[in-house]
Order: sequence, then structure tokens, then C-alpha cells
Amino acid sequence: MTAATPARGRTYADYARPAWQRFLFTRSNAVIALLLIVVLVASAGVRNFGTPITVTFLLLDVAPILMIALPMTLIIVTGEIDLSVASIVGLSSVLLGTLYQAGVPFEVAGVVALAAGAAGGALNGFLVTAVGLPSLAVTIGTLALYRGLAVGLLGTTAVTDFPDFWADLLTDRIPGTPLPGVTIVVVVLAVAFAVLLHFTPFGRGIYAIGLSSEAASFSGVHVNRTKFILFLLSGLVSAFAGIYYTLRFGSARGDNATGMELSVIAAVLLGGVSIFGGRGALHGVLAGVLLIGALASALRLASVTAEVINIITGVLLVLSVLSTSFLTWLRSRRRRGGGTKKGALSATTG
Repeated sequence: MTAATPARGRTYADYARPAWQRFLFTRSNAVIALLLIVVLVASAGVRNFGTPITVTFLLLDVAPILMIALPMTLIIVTGEIDLSVASIVGLSSVLLGTLYQAGVPFEVAGVVALAAGAAGGALNGFLVTAVGLPSLAVTIGTLALYRGLAVGLLGTTAVTDFPDFWADLLTDRIPGTPLPGVTIVVVVLAVAFAVLLHFTPFGRGIYAIGLSSEAASFSGVHVNRTKFILFLLSGLVSAFAGIYYTLRFGSARGDNATGMELSVIAAVLLGGVSIFGGRGALHGVLAGVLLIGALASALRLASVTAEVINIITGVLLVLSVLSTSFLTWLRSRRRRGGGTKKGALSATTG
């Protein structure tokens, strides 16, 4: 009979540290700290960066990315991804412009654009959950499909005549602040998604799916239904971002927001969400979006070209993925090292 293996007890390295260290020393808080550093350095070294007008335009530019990043965070936490979000932005923009140009009231055209975005997200969710296709392949396909529909509906023309009331409502500053009106929408959406993810059973199910879809299913989580709802929300929020994008730039075009999915995914991963699922927090994602936006704004003010800014965004995306893998490897080494030391100590004292 072999000797019984001694109980390992609580050997997780994370819990060996005090609670305040576990709270402060996280990737999300590291991104927040990096954001503050970038803002301070840019304010001191880049002319006009810290002015109210710069803050206004920074928030106007990052608002659609902030909106789309919220449902994208929940989708990536489940271990899935949605690459079609920018194409839904373009399609909703074209539908809004085409219908309004045809004489449909702007409010009705906006509702149709939102419904189309929700339908696009629902199609993604159906193909992933009911058909069982991988989300990466599905959303690459629908990325091309929705963009093709947008360009096909409007061609190379653009619709540029929209009601000033709605454009001013979203883009004008809130009286007494440098914040544009769209900030209120972003804050409301951020609070809603934060409560959904961090303070509800539905949110706990999202994390459970990301850690193990099979185990979550055995625990009573409706895996397919949860994923379907998240893809539908992603399409709906992307459509709203498309309406804002149209009003912000006063133009509905089939190529609106091309490549925006790169910025969204980069911000989500930079904010501490694991590409493998099961880990992440919304406050880190919000900081990641603002970090990328502030960095791009500072570089533009420093006369850096858009191509270089895109390269930097891509590098941040790669580093975000690599850092997650590196930290996981480092933790596993520390835990194995701790277990080896304890085993040696037990053998010596035994």
C-alpha cells in the first residue's frame, strides 16, 4: 500500500499576498496607472493636449469604441469573439442615411437601423450557438457580408443631410464641462454592463462559461442562450454606435468605421480581459479604450501619421495577448516552485 499523499491545502500564490495587494496589483489597475502616466506626460510635452477642446474631441472620437467595447468584453470573457462589429456600424449608418434620404422620419430610420444591428448580432449568435460554428469564422464571414451589404446599398455615394437637433444633442458640450452629450449615453451603458457582468447571476455565468463551458452547463448555466444574448447585444450597441458615428461626422457611407474592430479588441485585451476567456473587468477595459484614445490624440497633435498610430495600436494588441500568456506562465512557475520548496521542507523535517 502506498503512502497517502499529503493534502496540499491553499497553495495558490495569489492568496498568499495581503488583500490590499491583490486588489491594487492587477492588470486593470496597471492600465489605469499607465493611462494617468500617458496623460501627464502628454500634457507636459505635447502642446494643447490638456486643453478642454482636446478633451472634448478625445471623448467624441473614443465614444463609439467605448460603446462597442462593453458587449465585446462580455463576449471575450466567454471565450468567443465578434469581428463583425465595425461592419454593423457601417451597415446601420447606411440604413439610417438611405431611409432618411427616402423621406422616412429620422427617428423611424434610427429604429430600423437598431433593429438591423440586433438582427445581425442575432445571426452571429444563431450560427455560433445553434449551428455550432466557431465565432471567429462566423464573424469573419459576417464582417464581409454586412460590409458588402452596406457598400451595395449606397455605393460610392454618401448621405450628408441629417437633423441638427440629434447631432447637436450628442456632440455639443454639457454646459459647464468639456464633456460632449454622448458621454451621458456611454456612462449609462457602462453602468448597465458593469452591473450585468459583476453583480448578477447572469454575469457569474459569463465567467463560468469562459472558464469551462461544459462545467458551466452542468452547473445550470444556459450556455447557448447566454452567448446568443451577448451577440445580440453586441449587434444592437454597434448599431447605436453607427447612428452616433453618422451624426458625429455628418455622413453615411458604406465604409464608415472600417477597421474599428481592431481598436475595440485591442482596448479590451489591453484592459486585462483574457483572450482565452474567464477573466477580465470592465473598469480595466474603459481605461484601455481611453489609453489608446489618449495616445492616438497625443501622437496626432505631435504630427505623427495615421499609419504609425495604427502600427502602435497593433503592437499594443500583440503585447496584450503576449502579456496574458506570459503572466500565466510566470504564475505557474511560481506555484510549481512553491510546491517544490514545501515538498523539500516536508522531506527534511519528516
